[in-house]
Amino acid sequence: MSPSARPRMSGIGRVLVIVYAIMALAATGRSFVQIAQRFEEAPLAYSLSAASAVVYIIATLALVFAGSRGWYLTAWVAICFELAGVLVIGTLSLLLPDLFAHPTVWSWFGMGYLFVPLVLPFFGIWWLVTHRPRSASPTDADPAAVRA
Repeated sequence: MSPSARPRMSGIGRVLVIVYAIMALAATGRSFVQIAQRFEEAPLAYSLSAASAVVYIIATLALVFAGSRGWYLTAWVAICFELAGVLVIGTLSLLLPDLFAHPTVWSWFGMGYLFVPLVLPFFGIWWLVTHRPRSASPTDADPAAVRA
């Protein structure tokens, strides 16, 4: 099987999507409980948990459908936003601990999730770089166009 003919969602791609889906479920559950039970205690932190849940959901879907150019670009945006969020929130939670007295998914660089939120976007970016969607060439559309 040639590299261009291999399925996009095999091996490490499937593992990556599964980990993103687990993070989406975990962040969604965490933010739902935080917002439903104690939102007034830390609206910023709990809103950031909800935002991270949305990012993980979008990234999961975008990776599954990254064979199309639109979803591929969406995956790039979601994963880069995730990386920026982890780095910014992680740094702020260390520099301004009072601001993040109530942890978010990305606080302390995802320490509450065994640093998976810090490592995951790097794997996502690596996967996107190594699995670009194939561009449509004239030979894909019409084999007779090559002969003309």
